[in-house]
Amino acid sequence: MCAQAVRLSELKIKSAKPAEKDYVLFDGGGLQMRVRSNGSKLWNFNYRHPVTKKRINMGLGTFPEVSLALARKGSIAAREILAQGLDPKEQRDAVLQAKQAETEHTFQNVATSWYELKKDAVTPAYAEDIWRSLTLHVFPDLATTQISAISAPQVINLLRPLETKGSLETVKRLSQRLNEIMTYGVNSGLIHANPLSGIRSVFKKPKKKNMAALAPDELKELMMAIANASIKRTTRCLIEWQLNTMTRPAEAATTRWVDIDFEKKIWTIPAERMKKRRVHIVPLTDQALALLEAIKPYSGHREYVFPADRDPRTHCNSQTANMALKRMGFEGRLVSHGMRSMASTTLNEHGWDPELIEVALAHVDKDEVRSAYNRADYIERRRPMMKWWSEHIQEAATGNLSISAIQNTRDTKVVSIR
Repeated sequence: MCAQAVRLSELKIKSAKPAEKDYVLFDGGGLQMRVRSNGSKLWNFNYRHPVTKKRINMGLGTFPEVSLALARKGSIAAREILAQGLDPKEQRDAVLQAKQAETEHTFQNVATSWYELKKDAVTPAYAEDIWRSLTLHVFPDLATTQISAISAPQVINLLRPLETKGSLETVKRLSQRLNEIMTYGVNSGLIHANPLSGIRSVFKKPKKKNMAALAPDELKELMMAIANASIKRTTRCLIEWQLNTMTRPAEAATTRWVDIDFEKKIWTIPAERMKKRRVHIVPLTDQALALLEAIKPYSGHREYVFPADRDPRTHCNSQTANMALKRMGFEGRLVSHGMRSMASTTLNEHGWDPELIEVALAHVDKDEVRSAYNRADYIERRRPMMKWWSEHIQEAATGNLSISAIQNTRDTKVVSIR
């Protein structure tokens, strides 16, 4: 008869000393202790995989944190699972992953991971809007909810009050963002499917509204209002700058001195500050350059052309021009973004090349290869159009004068800004 293996004892384990190489002590039934050369003692359950028959070691912990008695209980439980034709290590890992998901794979944690990728694909202002909407409308209810537990009825009930209040555009945007987060969860292997894929269809659709804009023949009224308004001179410069350059509110508000090339008379807006994430170059007219000269004494030593009042080290808010227009009495008639529509309509009515107008507005050319190839050519071809537009603005301001017109009449005199 074969000699029966001598089982381990607490005394034998404690007296086991480290050697030059790791060695194993056997307790029987697959339970082993590996004594490491560094002195640590590790429990393993050694078994054959029920399907592949490969030898596998399943760690049961370290001694003395896991005693001999606890290690034996662990090996008995593993053998019971093995007897059912299952892999005990795989079973244990699945349980651990489920517990981990309860704490790590919450909606807010997954949303944060998604946002870290998303914010690099949109403008900073838009990224802030995304996170603000989630913080305000979603996280209070779903922050700690496991992503795998989120359902369509749950989210629909969450968004219904916003629909009832008439905030249909907010519902639309939140539905889109929630879908992107859940799809990120699918692609990350956290959930098998996106349960929110069809929720937009159960809500009322917001009516599409065009940006409020004045008619071309109302430009003179706008210039008169700007000239006589009780607004800061920097704000007036910002409005005229946006009007002359045909840029979006956020692009104008974040103008940096380093991006202006006075010699070449161009303003290069980096891709990360553009809606379509593509570099945009604006040919600068004499009027646009005059605006820069007018504001240079105030902000020429700073990073941004239009600094914020509270913290001049950063730029003014993208809504600064918009709020000023409201105070001037244009609420419901004109928003700052609508000045682009005024420019577009006016230029089209006066027969300028529609393709040049679209490029000036930084609308993406369907043929991006052609757009990239012709970029330099477009800059020079746009100069006469931009010159005409600035002169058209200046003519509309005759009698009240725009800041650029005032600056151009003062030779080298500096306009003080208060």
